[in-house]
Amino acid sequence: MTTRRGLAIGCGGILGFAWTAVALAAVERALDWDARTAEVLIGTSAGAEIAAALGSGRTPADLLAALDGAPATDPVLTRHVAVDPGRVPPLPAPALPGLGLIGAGLRTGSPYTALAGLLPRGRGDARWLRDFGSALTEPGAFGGRPERGNAPAANARGAKLSASPDAAADAGTGSPADGRGRTGAVPGQAARAWVDHPATWLVAADAATGDRVAFGSPGAPPADLGAAIAASWAIPGWFPPVRIAGRDYVDGGAVSSVSADLLLPLELDEVVVVAPMTSAGGAPARGLDRAERLLRRQMTRGLDREVAALRAAGTRVIRVEPSLVDLAVMGPNFMEFSRRAATLEIARRTTSTRVAAAIRAAHEGATV
Repeated sequence: MTTRRGLAIGCGGILGFAWTAVALAAVERALDWDARTAEVLIGTSAGAEIAAALGSGRTPADLLAALDGAPATDPVLTRHVAVDPGRVPPLPAPALPGLGLIGAGLRTGSPYTALAGLLPRGRGDARWLRDFGSALTEPGAFGGRPERGNAPAANARGAKLSASPDAAADAGTGSPADGRGRTGAVPGQAARAWVDHPATWLVAADAATGDRVAFGSPGAPPADLGAAIAASWAIPGWFPPVRIAGRDYVDGGAVSSVSADLLLPLELDEVVVVAPMTSAGGAPARGLDRAERLLRRQMTRGLDREVAALRAAGTRVIRVEPSLVDLAVMGPNFMEFSRRAATLEIARRTTSTRVAAAIRAAHEGATV
């Protein structure tokens, strides 16, 4: 019997993107699986970039070739990964666009979400993200999409895929089997440029309410792929919110690092979670790394709850996260472009073991 498997990729900045590409290649080898054939691809922030690339037919090997600067690589990926958005944000504007996150953080007991609502309007340039989305949806730009099964079917209750931070399914209904394909069209809504995979969902947060929205899913506002990636990446205080269908959206990672719980209504057999910004069981640190661990601990608690909910619903979860060795090399700033090559090198040494342990733990119902 075919395993109905979903893939959820978390936030992680420039270094998380690189580490995830290596981790996904290790997952594919260990499971003898093509990640592009997942029933659903859901990504947040840097994870949204990777989910979009997979949804367009690119592979983890393609991502790694581009990151390595290998000859004759995909020009779309090569251009994208050459961009360094900077290790620190530009001076922000005197405005508070994400005040809705404060209430969301208080409701869910998430201090980092509440604090994100107090950050000023970022002035970072997100054109590289919009350009990436546009390039991924250009007709004939890439012919690597694999054969795959049917799009995931809604369960008997119906899937609810736009969610408040209080629950995975508070708003937006519809069947994931909408067959929207490249246009991302929803009946009764204008078509938007999207990737071929019929269930590629990119998570952002409504700046006014803190509600999570998985662009590309049924019930979500129609959005061009570039705008959805930019919205999912709109780190409060770094990049400005992205306006889609009359509302402003910020980085979905401000509410949940992975949003794996948005897959609950699909009743999948298995979900592979690749999460650069969480560490089950904790990750001790020294010096400046302690500041990063404050955020990591809170994001880990959120993912712990999401994984527990999926397992309670009968879904097996393979949870892949960086090792302490990986984190030591990556350092406290996941936007540090200069550490990317070292991150790729250490990830190639550690992820196969991490993935094997995660698969064993999944079958035992535990975490690594």
